[in-house]
Amino acid sequence: MKENKTDYQRIESALTWIENHWRDQPAIGEIAAAVGLSESHFHRLFRRYAGITPKRLIEFLTANHARTRLMDSASVLEAALDSGLSGPGRLHDLMVNVDGATPGQIRRSGAGMTIRFGHHEGPFGCCLIAQTERGVCSLDFIASSSSTAAREQLQRRWPRASVIEDQTATAKTLSAILTSLTDPASRPALDIQGSNFQLRVWDALLRLPHDALISYGDLARALQQPGASRAVGTAVGANPVPLLIPCHRVLRQNGAFGNYSGGEFRKRAILLWESGHREAGAFANAG
Repeated sequence: MKENKTDYQRIESALTWIENHWRDQPAIGEIAAAVGLSESHFHRLFRRYAGITPKRLIEFLTANHARTRLMDSASVLEAALDSGLSGPGRLHDLMVNVDGATPGQIRRSGAGMTIRFGHHEGPFGCCLIAQTERGVCSLDFIASSSSTAAREQLQRRWPRASVIEDQTATAKTLSAILTSLTDPASRPALDIQGSNFQLRVWDALLRLPHDALISYGDLARALQQPGASRAVGTAVGANPVPLLIPCHRVLRQNGAFGNYSGGEFRKRAILLWESGHREAGAFANAG
């Protein structure tokens, strides 16, 4: 019990040290030395407590600061230097890795975009759909059907975009999305951003046969990265358009449903709905 308390205190000290020094982009050895541990011991301890590596935490802190500066109209160079990075190239790589968007895209924050949105009660509860002229850019399951709350949610994500409520347009989109669950040819176009790895994972999901389920491990192997199950899971969880990109079809290796952005019971309901519609279609065709 005493050792756990000491470990916690060391992690607390490390978090405080990182908060004060992240702009220096410290190496893990510097952080470990600051809390009196070897690099390997500290890395294992930190990951056990925080769930991520120290390097990843520094990346998140750096990206969060750079994102704020970019959205406050700082230039890409200013945002990079103020975040402790050597220049725009490193900021570009960091933002694409963390946010799946380039610094220029973040700085524009939707400038010049027109986003049409609507909220609809569907077979899996209320959902918020947003789309540009290029395709669907967001789908979220929401607790409230308030148009004000929906608009505010989208405006926070794309603060410089023109956001317009258009229930008629998004109702047609929802209908097409539901049809696409059993007829992929009817799938609406997408307008999404992600890191190269995320886009590869999402593309693999789009290529799944409409009646197929897959495990995180098998999905990683399909991408020829068999050791990347955890990274695949993170990419699946970052899917900005559930239902449209069918992340609900990814299960754990033991067959358990696992996590889902809309909740485990919603995931179960979607899979049951798909199964029922496939059986109904097969029965109709046989008749």
